[in-house]
Amino acid sequence: MLEVEIKARCNDLDAVKHSIIDMGGQYISTEEEDDSYFNHPARDFGSTDEALRIRKAYTAYYLTYKGPKLGGKTKTRFEKEVQIYDAQAMQEILQKLGFILYGRVQKKREVYLLNEITICCDYVKDLGTFVELEMINNNREEAEKRLFALADKLGLSDFITTSYLEMVKGG
Repeated sequence: MLEVEIKARCNDLDAVKHSIIDMGGQYISTEEEDDSYFNHPARDFGSTDEALRIRKAYTAYYLTYKGPKLGGKTKTRFEKEVQIYDAQAMQEILQKLGFILYGRVQKKREVYLLNEITICCDYVKDLGTFVELEMINNNREEAEKRLFALADKLGLSDFITTSYLEMVKGG
């Protein structure tokens, strides 16, 4: 499966949240996420456009691999995630294997669901506020069409394909 995602800067998250609810969307949760990103010992994930992270979301932890972006107007890539139960041990394992702690992204995220589209209203420490719209789908073109149509209805237009990590690192 592919993760197809668009992201836009947003100066009025409250207006977006009200629009989501008015369109029949449902509030799912509020999460605080703390992501630690690692770089590979033998290849530069910045150059290969891959990512490996440990995410803390309240009391749960996840190890996520993201493959290179597939290009286009969206941020589409292969993604695989597993829950882990000891983030410190996982970090130690990665570091013993030569992985290097590369960066950290902290955010508060409100999650909504509307017509199979996950909408994340994010406040990212040191970066500001953003809205991400995401679908898991093997039909990239169909997903892109649906995501951009919803973004238009939400009044989003300042799209970016840069990851939060790239922005934090100044890239």
